[in-house]
Amino acid sequence: MTDYMQGTGMQYHVHLKKGDVGRYVILPGDPGRCERIARHFDDGRFVVSNREYTTYSGYLDGEMVSVTSTGIGGPSASIAIEELTRCGADTFIRVGTCGGIALPVESGDVVIATGAIRMEGTSREYAPIEFPAVSDFSVAQSLKKAAEKLGLRHHMGIVQCKDAFYGQHEPEAMPVSYELLPKWEAWKKLGVLASEMESAALFVAASKLGVRCGSDFFVVGNQEREKAGLENIIRHDTETAVLVTVEALRILIAHDRSMRK
Repeated sequence: MTDYMQGTGMQYHVHLKKGDVGRYVILPGDPGRCERIARHFDDGRFVVSNREYTTYSGYLDGEMVSVTSTGIGGPSASIAIEELTRCGADTFIRVGTCGGIALPVESGDVVIATGAIRMEGTSREYAPIEFPAVSDFSVAQSLKKAAEKLGLRHHMGIVQCKDAFYGQHEPEAMPVSYELLPKWEAWKKLGVLASEMESAALFVAASKLGVRCGSDFFVVGNQEREKAGLENIIRHDTETAVLVTVEALRILIAHDRSMRK
């Protein structure tokens, strides 16, 4: 591959190099969430911002950790995990928002993805469509343990990933409504928990890179509950999902240290 940074060691998009980030990285979408997440670190400090990629680094339990935003969707998320891996990171947790699909999934809940439906384009440039997009087991288990420890209402299972936000929310207006609407009904019948935009690309890219990746999400609302006449209060404060993510990193750090003994 062409070295666009001309021997500096800096990665082209994230503008990071080895030593700038820890092996554990939290991946929100919104650059504006990075500073808030870094407040949970010891000695959290701003590193760099370029395009949609903003990075802070600090420490949890004496281990260097980082947070890097990825922007919206699979293409920019896959760039982030590729370049962060080249900077020495090997464990990633995507934290963000989602919309509920299954009726028991309520706004304010946390969804932990065990796998993702590859209804997006990025992962298809990594692996054949038959290859599953699955979370790393140890990361998913750490997220579940964290949610249980914090006493937060949560769900664990499959999420759907797409590229078009409005394809989900206005499928009947799309020229391919004949495809979107039946598939959405299939996801409901299959018990899919929620819809979001990054996990499939991240999970498949992580498989290719040989690194660990998991994801958890704050449920903003559930359009299916609204259609069914059930309560659907829209909520936007993502802090509960962030708390789960940070606690999961602590669990992973402790586990990894114990395995090195």
